[in-house]
Amino acid sequence: MSDDVPSSPDTEDGSPPHIDPELRDNIEEALDTIRPYLMADGGSVRLLNVTADYVVELELLGACGSCPMSTMTLRAGIEQALKRSVPKVKRVEAVNATAAA
Repeated sequence: MSDDVPSSPDTEDGSPPHIDPELRDNIEEALDTIRPYLMADGGSVRLLNVTADYVVELELLGACGSCPMSTMTLRAGIEQALKRSVPKVKRVEAVNATAAA
């Protein structure tokens, strides 16, 4: 049972089991403030992991996964909002969880 094995979430709330619960909750609260804007354009994000050096790994869902502006949205929107709300966050990365097949 290695922490760096990409697997499906195993906790009751559907989040990765190795993320500190308080940090995960703070990140999810910050993401909840921007999800309505993403959903208005047909997309969303899902928290996959937070690394030991506080890099947040997100899966881009729906239209966000194929949008040519997703990099700008990730850096200028999502990353900045997370850093403001959760100062521990150093960076946000998009991870395409469905492409691993």
